[in-house]
Amino acid sequence: MAGTLSPESTADLLRWRADTPSCARLIHLNNAGAALVPRPVHETVNRHLELEDTIGGYEAGEVARPAIVGSYQAVAEVIGAQARNIALVQSSTAAFAQAMSAFDFKPGDLLLTSRSDYASNQIMYLSLAQRRGIEIVRAPDAPEGGIDADAVRSLVARRRPSLVALTWIPTNSGLVQPAQAVGEVCAAAEVPYLVDACQAVGQMPIDVARLQCDFLAATARKFLRGPRGLGFLYVSDRMLETGAHPLLVDMHGATWTAPDSFLLTPDARRFEYWEFSYALVLGLGAAARYAIEVGLEMARERAWELAGYVRSRLAELPGVRVLDRGPELCAIATATVEGRRAEELKLSLRARGINLSSPEREDAVIDMDEKGATSALRASPHYYNTREEIDTAVEALSQLI
Repeated sequence: MAGTLSPESTADLLRWRADTPSCARLIHLNNAGAALVPRPVHETVNRHLELEDTIGGYEAGEVARPAIVGSYQAVAEVIGAQARNIALVQSSTAAFAQAMSAFDFKPGDLLLTSRSDYASNQIMYLSLAQRRGIEIVRAPDAPEGGIDADAVRSLVARRRPSLVALTWIPTNSGLVQPAQAVGEVCAAAEVPYLVDACQAVGQMPIDVARLQCDFLAATARKFLRGPRGLGFLYVSDRMLETGAHPLLVDMHGATWTAPDSFLLTPDARRFEYWEFSYALVLGLGAAARYAIEVGLEMARERAWELAGYVRSRLAELPGVRVLDRGPELCAIATATVEGRRAEELKLSLRARGINLSSPEREDAVIDMDEKGATSALRASPHYYNTREEIDTAVEALSQLI
C-alpha cells in the first residue's frame, strides 16, 4: 500500500511543509490529537488578536463580520452543507452535547449506539440513563469490525429508538464505521441520527446529504488543522423545521419577545451561545479553506496510505501488536508494546522530537478490553507527513523497546 504513495519531492508536499514550519524540528504524528496548524491559520488568528488589541474586542468583531460569515461558509463547504446549517461551539463534545440536549428523553426511551463510541459520548449516554431513565442499546459489531448496519436495521425494526448516535471514527483505533449505511437505515425508519465526526472532518471527504444525518459534531483542532478551543455542529433542515433546539438557549439562540415567550433564531445558530473567540472562528475558516485547497480526496489518499505504512512498519517490530481492525482503516494506527506502558514510550519519543499519542483503556473500555490492551501507542499521520518521518519514528521506537 505504501508503494502507491505519490513522490515526496512534489511541489505540493514542499508547499504544505513550508506552510508548517514546525516540520523542520518535529515529527508530528499526532494529528488525531491536535494537528500542526498551517501558516495561514496562525496568521489569521494573530491578526485578529492584534486588531482586538488595537481597537477593542467588540469593535474588532464588528469589523470582521464579513470574514466571520465567510468562516461559516467555508466550514459548510467542507461537509457539503449550507452556512445556515452550521453552529459554532467550543468543542466537538460541546457540539455533541448540544445536539443530545435537543431531545426530551423520557424514562424508557431507547438510545441506539455502537460498541466503539467515544468515551465522552458513552458517559453522556450513561448519565442520561441514570437521570432520565433511558435505555442504552449498543448494536453488535460485524465480524470484520465496526457496527453491523444489518443489526441496526433489525434493532430499529424491533423497537424504534428515540435517537441513533454513532462515532464515525473512534479515538483509539483506525476503524472507520459504516456511518452512511447506518444513515440509510435511520432515514428509512425516520429515526433521528447524530454522528460524531470529530476524527473524520479534515482527513476525508464528507457529504452530510449522503450520510443522511440530522446532526454532525466535529472539532477544529484535529485533521482539519484549525486552532484549539472551537468546534462545530451541523443541524439538518428537517431538524430546524421541527423546532429542535438545545435545552438551554441564550439570547444568541433566541430573541426574548415578551415576558413569557421567546423566538428561536431561524438557523443552526440557535445551538450557539453568544460569547465567541472570533480569532478562533476566523482561524477555523482559514483552516477549512486550506483543507479545500489541498483537496479532501488528496488528504484521505495520502494520510490513509501513510497510516497503512505505519502499520506495516510497526508489525515488523518484535513485541509490537497492531490493534487496528475493520474493513476500512483511516489515518490512525494503533499498537501495543509487550511489557511497556504506552505513555512512557510516548514521552520518550517526545523527548526525541517525535509526537504520538497514548490512549488508555478508559478511552475505549469495550474495544480495549476485547483487544486485551490497557493502553496503546497511536500514530496519526496527515498529508504533510512523509515516509521518512515514519521510518525515523519507528527506528526510535525500536531502540526504546
